Amino acid sequence: MVRRHELSDAQWQKIRPLLPANGLPGGQWSDHRTVVNGVLFRARTGVPWPDLPERYSPWQTVYERHRRWSADGTWQRILAELQIEADATDPDGTLARGLEGEWAVNIDSTSCRAHQHAAGARHRPPRDFPEKGAGRAWKPMDERRWDAPGAD
Repeated sequence: MVRRHELSDAQWQKIRPLLPANGLPGGQWSDHRTVVNGVLFRARTGVPWPDLPERYSPWQTVYERHRRWSADGTWQRILAELQIEADATDPDGTLARGLEGEWAVNIDSTSCRAHQHAAGARHRPPRDFPEKGAGRAWKPMDERRWDAPGAD
């Protein structure tokens, strides 16, 4: 059974060949699928690295692998390959491979709205607010709270 933030078997089969080979003898990496699921869990939920559930390996392992793969371009290669595959007009990817780096994204921002309080703010302070540098208006208190009438 696949959990909510984890890769399905079909998704895993698509990215598995794009991941680096296991480490050198003596320095074997933990399972790539577990680590990738940990990175996806963190990306989708926004939890800090130390709060990553233990089922994804120790958080330090997931963090270090994510950092290493970001630096060596592994994530970029996975994204490029998935973009090529997602191109609906070219199912086998031959045309898209020739146009590498030509992926276009269109973002429409015409529906962005500001909060109602963001427009038309007053530029002068209210009348009962003292001007800057006017000094404090200090009034001595005739009675203290604990001496107030009726305070028993």
